[in-house]
Amino acid sequence: MNNIVYLVPAFGIVGLLYTAWRFSWVSKQPTGDENMQRLSGYIADGAIAFLKAEWKILSYFAIPTAILLAWLGSRHGTPENPIHSSPIIAIAFLIGALFSATAGYIGMKIATKANVRTAQAARTSLAKALEVSFTGGSVMGMGVAGLAVLGLGGLFITFYNLFAQGQALTSDEMRKAIEVLAGFSLGAESIALFARVGGGIYTKAADVGADLVGKVEAGIPEDDVRNPATIADNVGDNVGDVAGMGADLFGSYVATILATMVLGQEINVSDNYGGFSPVLLPMLIAGVGLLASLVSTFFVRISSETASVQSALNLGNWASIIITFIASYFLVKNILPEQLNLRGFEFTSTGVFLAIIVGLVVGALMSMITEYYTAMGKRPVLSIIEKSGTGHATNIIGGLAVGMESTVLPILVLAAGIILSYKFAGLYGVSIAAAGMMATTAMQLAIDAFGPIADNAGGIAEMSQLPPEVRERTDNLDAVGNTTAATGKGFAIASAALTSLALFAAFVGIAGIKAIDIYKADVLAGLFIGGMIPFIFSALCISAVGKAAMEMVNEVRRQFREIPGIMEYKAQPEYEKCVAISTQASIRQMILPGAIALTVPVIVGFTMGPEVLGGVLAGVTVSGVLMGMFQSNAGGAWDNAKKSFEKGVVIDGETYYKKSEPHKASVTGDTVGDPFKDTSGPSMNILIKLMSIVSLVIAPYITVQSGSMENTKLEELSPKAVTELPVSDKIKDLGALFSKKLSSGVDLNIPENGIENNLLKFIEDASKPVDKTTWFDFDRLTFETGKSVLKPESQEQLKNIAEILKAFPKVSIKLGGYTDNTGDAKENLMLSNERAASVKSELEKLGVSAQRLESEGYGQEHPVADNTTEEGRALNRRISIRVLSK
Repeated sequence: MNNIVYLVPAFGIVGLLYTAWRFSWVSKQPTGDENMQRLSGYIADGAIAFLKAEWKILSYFAIPTAILLAWLGSRHGTPENPIHSSPIIAIAFLIGALFSATAGYIGMKIATKANVRTAQAARTSLAKALEVSFTGGSVMGMGVAGLAVLGLGGLFITFYNLFAQGQALTSDEMRKAIEVLAGFSLGAESIALFARVGGGIYTKAADVGADLVGKVEAGIPEDDVRNPATIADNVGDNVGDVAGMGADLFGSYVATILATMVLGQEINVSDNYGGFSPVLLPMLIAGVGLLASLVSTFFVRISSETASVQSALNLGNWASIIITFIASYFLVKNILPEQLNLRGFEFTSTGVFLAIIVGLVVGALMSMITEYYTAMGKRPVLSIIEKSGTGHATNIIGGLAVGMESTVLPILVLAAGIILSYKFAGLYGVSIAAAGMMATTAMQLAIDAFGPIADNAGGIAEMSQLPPEVRERTDNLDAVGNTTAATGKGFAIASAALTSLALFAAFVGIAGIKAIDIYKADVLAGLFIGGMIPFIFSALCISAVGKAAMEMVNEVRRQFREIPGIMEYKAQPEYEKCVAISTQASIRQMILPGAIALTVPVIVGFTMGPEVLGGVLAGVTVSGVLMGMFQSNAGGAWDNAKKSFEKGVVIDGETYYKKSEPHKASVTGDTVGDPFKDTSGPSMNILIKLMSIVSLVIAPYITVQSGSMENTKLEELSPKAVTELPVSDKIKDLGALFSKKLSSGVDLNIPENGIENNLLKFIEDASKPVDKTTWFDFDRLTFETGKSVLKPESQEQLKNIAEILKAFPKVSIKLGGYTDNTGDAKENLMLSNERAASVKSELEKLGVSAQRLESEGYGQEHPVADNTTEEGRALNRRISIRVLSK
C-alpha cells in the first residue's frame, strides 16, 4: 500500500489544529456584563451536567457491548463459513464511542462559549455577531470532521499493519481489517443515537414547557428571565441541536466512508497503490472535503446591517462544494485505474467521478428544497401563517400538509441520484456518491451549529434585557438558523439514505445472499416490520417529550404560583429544578428507542436469517427516510411560521403581531412541531444507519447460524465442488483434444466429448429444436468448497463458452444450478442459485451481454444419478446450460 494513506490522518490533524485555533479566538472575545456571564454560566453548567449524566448511562451500555463484541470476534466459524473478525473489534467500538462523545462535547463546549460572546458582539454590529456565531459553528464542524478522518485513517493504517501487511486488498486478511474497522462505526452510531434522542427529549421538553406556560399562559417573551424553564430551554439548544447533532453527523460521516470501503475491498484492480485505490479514495475525498470546508469558512462574511446572512452562508456552502468537486476530479483520475469491476458490474474512473458529482448535486438540491419548505417568506410557511388566522386546528392541519408535501421532491431527487450513481459506477457509485455528499460535512455542520448559538445569544440578550437593536440582530441570525438547521437535517437524511443502501449492499455480500425475494412470506413480513419500526420509534420519542413536558409545565406553573415576586422581577426562579426535570426525563426515556435500533437486527438475524433481516432493513430505510423528511420539514415550517409574527404578518388584509390570536395558534403549531424537528425526525437517519451497521457486524455470524443444523456437520450442508479430480484428469476422461475454429475466427482447443463440442453441435444443427429438457453439463468447473466462488482453473472452460456465445450472437442460454440431497434443502437451493448466478456473472465479465443470460438454482431437484452413492452425488452437483434461442 502506498504512503499516500498517511495523508488521511494528516488531514484530520489539520482539521483539529484549525479547531483549536478558532476555539481560542472565540474564547478571547468579550463576554459582556456580569449578568450576561451569570446566565451563560447557568447554561454551560446545565449542559455539562446533562452530558455527565448521559455518559454515565452510556458507559453501562458501551462496556458490556464491547465485551460481547470481543467474544464474537474470537470466533472463527468453519472452513465453509469463516468469520473474518478479531477481539480487537471491541477496541475499535470503544474508540468510535469515545470519538463520537468527544465530537458532541466539542460542539457543546464551543456553543456555550460562543452564545454569550455572540450576544455581546450583537451590541456592535450584525457582521460581528455573525462572525462570532459562525466561527463557533465552524469549530464544531472542523472538530467533528477532523476526529472522523483522523479516527478512520489512523485505525485503517493500524489494522492494515496488524492483520494484512503485504496482503492484497481482496484477501481474507484485508477483509478482517475492514470488518474490525466496522466496530469504529458501530460505536460512533450507537452513541450518536442516544445523544440525539436524549438531547432531543431534553431540549423539547424544556421548550414546550417554556412556550406553553411562559408565552401562552403568562404572556411573557420566549426567553424572559422570569420563565423558570428558560435556562433549561437554552441548555437544550446545546445538548440537542449541538452536542446531539455533532455526534449524529460524526456517525454519518464515518458510516458513509466505511460503507464505501467495504464495497471497495471487493474490487480487484491493478494500480500504483498496490491495488488499494478503491478503499483509499473515499478516505481521501473526506480529507479534501475537510480542507475545502476549512477554506470556505473564510467566505462567510457580511459588511452591513442590511446584508443577507443567508446569502453569506450559502456562499460558504457553495464554495466548499465547488472546491470538493474540482479536487475530486484530480483524485479520481490520479488514483483509480481506468477500468473497475464490482460484482460483475463494469465501470470506469470517469463513472466514479460522475457518481461523486451526483452526490454533490443531490446534497445541494436537498438543501435547497428543504430551505424552500421551511424558510420565511416562501409559499409553504406562508400557507401555515394563513391557516393560523382561523385557529389552532387549521394551523396544525396546514403544518402536517406541508410536511407531507415536502417529501415528494426530495424523494424524487434521491431516487434519481440512486439510479444515476448506480448507472455510472454500480453499487460503488451509490456509495461514493454518498461519500461525495458527506465530504463537505464540516461546512454543513458549521452552518447548522451556527443556528443554536444564535438562538442562545438571543435568549441571553432577552434575559439580560439588552437594547432592542441587539435582539433584532440575534433574531435575524436565529431566523436564518432555523432554516439552516432544517436544511442540515434534510442533508443528513439524504446522506443516510445513500449510505444505508451502500451498507445494505455490503451486508448482502458478507451475509452470502444474492437477492432478497419479497415473494417469500417471511421476507415480506420482515419488510412490513421494518416499515413499522420508524413509527414506533417516533411514537416513543414524541411520547417521551410529552411526558417530560407535562412535568415541566407543572413545575413552571408551581413556581409562578408559589414563588411571589417572579413576575415583578423581585424573585429569581428556581432554574435548576427545571434543568433537573429535563435531564432526568431525557436520560430515562432515551433507553427504549435506542434499544429498538440495536436489538431488532440481532433478534431477526439470529432467529429468521439474513434474507429476512434484509427485508427488515429495506422496510426501515424507506419508511425512515420518509418519516425523517416529513417530521423535520413540518417542524421547521411551523417554527418559522411562528417567528414570522415577530415582524408582523398579513392575513386577509389585516396585520397581526405577537400575542395576537393567530400568533397563539402558531405557537401551538410550533409546540407540536418541536419534537418532530428536534427529536424523532432527525433521529431517523441514525436509526436506519445504525440498524444497517449492526446487521453488517453480525452478518458473518448469522451466515454461520443459518447454515447450521442440529446433529449435522456444517461441511455436509452445502454441496461440494462438481468433482475433486484435477482439471487435467477431467480432460483426459472427456476424450482427445482437438482444435475447433469458430465463425468469429477464434480457435478453441476442446475435448471431443466436453460440453463445448456438444453445445456447438446442438447450436449448429438446425434440426434439433430448442426445448426445456436438453441440458449440457459443465465438466471442468470447480468451486471453493461450500461456496459460490469459482476456482481459477474454471476460467478456461468459461472463456470457451463465452467465445461460442460471441460467435453465435442470436443464442441465449439459461444456467441451472443443482446439488445432491445431502443436508438442508433450503440451503442447497440457496447455494445452487448462488453458483448459477456466479457463472452468469463470470460470463458477463468475459463480454457476454446480460440480456442473453439467465440463471436459476434448482437445489436437489432433477437428480441425474443415484444419491445413495458418492459417485452419484458428485454427478448431481453440477452447473448446466440450456439453450433458450438460436
